[in-house]
Parts: sequence; C-alpha cells; structure tokens
Amino acid sequence: MTCRPPCILHQPDPMPRPSRALVPTPDARLTRGRKRGDAHFPAAPAHAGLPGGYGRLLADLKQRISQQRLRVVLASNAALLELYADIGHAILSRQSAEGWGAKVVDRLAVDLKAAFPDMTGFSPRNLKYMRAFANAWPRTAIVQAPLAQLSWNHHQALLDKLKTANDRQWYAAQAIQHGWSRNILALQIDGQAKRRHGKAQSNFAATLPPTTSDLATQIFKDPYLFDFLGTAAPRREAELEQGLIDHIQRFLLELGQGFAFVGRQVHLEFASQDHYLDLLFYHLRLRCYVVIELKAGAFEPGHAGQLNMYRAAVDDLLRHPDDTPTIGLLLVKNKNRVLVEYALAGCSAPIGVAAWKTQLTQRLPAKLRTSLPSVEEIEAELTPIAAAKPRTTKKT
Repeated sequence: MTCRPPCILHQPDPMPRPSRALVPTPDARLTRGRKRGDAHFPAAPAHAGLPGGYGRLLADLKQRISQQRLRVVLASNAALLELYADIGHAILSRQSAEGWGAKVVDRLAVDLKAAFPDMTGFSPRNLKYMRAFANAWPRTAIVQAPLAQLSWNHHQALLDKLKTANDRQWYAAQAIQHGWSRNILALQIDGQAKRRHGKAQSNFAATLPPTTSDLATQIFKDPYLFDFLGTAAPRREAELEQGLIDHIQRFLLELGQGFAFVGRQVHLEFASQDHYLDLLFYHLRLRCYVVIELKAGAFEPGHAGQLNMYRAAVDDLLRHPDDTPTIGLLLVKNKNRVLVEYALAGCSAPIGVAAWKTQLTQRLPAKLRTSLPSVEEIEAELTPIAAAKPRTTKKT
C-alpha cells in the first residue's frame, strides 16, 4: 500500500507554485485527505506549533465554560426547587383550611402524573417531601444560596436526618463549600460534623460549588432536574449511544480481524453544516475504510441516507486510489425488515444494518463478509450493554 500522510495542508485559494517553499498563511487549515468544494474532514494542528499563550487561553476558556454550564444548571435547579416549594405550600394551605388527608395527596399524585407523564417527581412520597420542604423553610430562603444550589436528593437527606433549620443551614453551606454528594452529606450528618467543626454559619457566600466536585457532578445528572426540563429522554439516549460506541470500539479492535482505529466523532465540515461520524476504522486486510453509526432507537429510513452520505464523503475525500470502496455499518436498537429492504432498495453501496437483537440485513459483497464480524458476534457483544440502562439516581 502506498504510504500517505494523514493530514495535508490546504490553501483556500490555489495559486501558481513559486520556486521557493510556501509559508502557510494564518488562515490555512489542515485537512484529512482531500477537499472538494467546501466539504472536507478538518484536522487540528499540533500543539507544538501554536503561540505561547495558547495554553493559558485554553485553560481560561475551559474554566469559564465549566462555570457557565454550572450556573445554567443551578438556575434550572433553583426553579425546580421553587416549583416543589410552591406545590408543598399549596398542599399545606389546603390541608390547614380544608382538612386534606392522605387520600387527596394520592389522587393529586395520579392526576399530576397523567398531566405530565414525562416527569417522575409526582409520586405520593415525593409530594409529601414537597410538603415537608415547604414547611421547613421560609419561601425566601429556598431561592437563596446555598439552598438553591443543592439537588432535590440533598434536600431529602436534610429533611430526613435533621430536625432544625439551624442544622440544615449549616450542613447545606458545608455541602456547597466542599462539594459533597448526597451520600457524603448523609455520612457527615451521621458523623455529627457540625458538633465537631463549630457553630453554625449565619452568612452564606453566594459562590458556586467547585466545578469538579461530587456535588456539581451529581447536579448535572439529577434525574428530577432533567425530567423537569424535558431533556431526560435525549440524555438517556445519548448516554446509551456513548456506551455502545465505547464498547464497539474495544470489541472491533480486540477481534483481531484487521480493524485499525482512525477516530471517533470524526468531524466532516461543509460551509454551513457540521457532521460527526460516530466511529471510523480502516480495515487492513480489506484495504478500505469502515464507517460505523450507532442509534439508540429503532431504524429510520433517514439513518441509511445519513450513513451513505458519510460513506460517500470518506470515499471521495479520504479513500486512496488503491483502496476498495468504503463500507458503512449501521447499528440500531431494532428494525422492521421490510422497511430496511425498502430503504436500501437500489442501493449498490456496501452498507449493512444490524439490530442488536435480530438479524443482520446486508448489502455487502460476499467476499467482504468473511473479514467482518459475524451477525452473532456483533449481537453477542451489543445485546448485554444495550439492555443495561444508564445508572441514574433513584427516583420517587
């Protein structure tokens, strides 16, 4: 096979080659392979050739992004807590004025769940926590730091384990300052940390918890918050796809059938659009690229078109003249066989569609199939991880 560098320098405006070497202009960009019109696979330059201040700029931007992301999540968390407090106050006022009992709370839980089926925080048990939450804090305290920066699970621990507002305020402040997760907070309460460390604080600094703390990590994954925002399902799908990508990458490399890893989330850029290939391999024996796309849901006809576009771009921009045509492999949760047949009808490109638990429908040349993983091997590897749900905090 002819050796070729993975990246070539592309000059946007071709010009006659002078007798001396060209010095790249500041807007010159590296690409993987060739460029056709505005379509190309961009490649990042090496750190070694960047200005001396780049490292400091990168560190500063990463810190700013982390802090702003946390601020947005905490603002949403504060809105969720305010909503829960409002619901709790509404229940308290009706119980006081009209003598509401447990039966009414049970009925309210069913009706709220029917009205908002995507939200999982309206169980009878959680409504009773909302009532206790509203009873434990003045309205103004709930939306102020540090209470608004703690997840609902933190507040449940405070309500379960502490009897006075003074104690709850002290442990809430400590949880923010030290970035305690809910479990660490519970351990600190059980270990009577307040008695060991001094008096309660009366003033709380309006600061963010450390962006790398367990508390920040837990808030980013809080299922109550993502149900409230309506983003829980896309997040779970993204986590599942990420797990599958991790697994299939290891699986193919360990299979020993000639797969060489090229990249994941490989950037394909057009003038006005950005696309990312889930996984890109090169098969040493077949001498071709293999594009793999993973979907957490069922097969849709558009998936085949998207995969074929990626496959064609790799063929046009990365494939060497000596290479065989690029193969595309689409892995989906399940599929309707007839729908797949219609979607691939008339398609001469080497594309395969595999479901995690069912048969593989292929449009691959017979001579290529023996060098690729079998249906059984793919399904045996993907079925266990696909069946496992992403780990989330227990909801009530």
